[in-house]
Amino acid sequence: MKNLKKYLGLILICTMLGACSPKEDAADLYRQESPLQVDITMPEDFSGSEPIKIALTQSGQSVDDADFVHVEIWKGDGSFHDQMEEAENAGDGTYTFNKKLTDDGLYYIKVHAGSNGSTIMPTLPFAVGELSKADVEALNDQTPGDSGNHESHH
Repeated sequence: MKNLKKYLGLILICTMLGACSPKEDAADLYRQESPLQVDITMPEDFSGSEPIKIALTQSGQSVDDADFVHVEIWKGDGSFHDQMEEAENAGDGTYTFNKKLTDDGLYYIKVHAGSNGSTIMPTLPFAVGELSKADVEALNDQTPGDSGNHESHH
């Protein structure tokens, strides 16, 4: 009788543990991440006539109605820092931003964009005119020489 109780107890425990196995579709119950992607196209010169183009995609589709698209530009040596401004929606997932930059040097652009719970903030270096030796070294070191705090403003 003792052995029968042991076996019944063991069978009961195994049955209970078997009922705790995960469902086949358990992964589908969690939120599926769909990261936002950005492609920044810089104009040949910064005379102000050609805009900076920002193309947003998410899940392979263009994002025509992003929650926000802001642009921030600063000079690598710290002599210029433009406040974050909103980009204009040009349609078809493209957003534009005009900026006239006349001083030569290394600059950085940071796009702050968000859509459907996904946020992206890529930073891209770019040159205006001729670069100084210090600018070339900073670019080679891959360390943005930003002046100030560039934390998320959202």
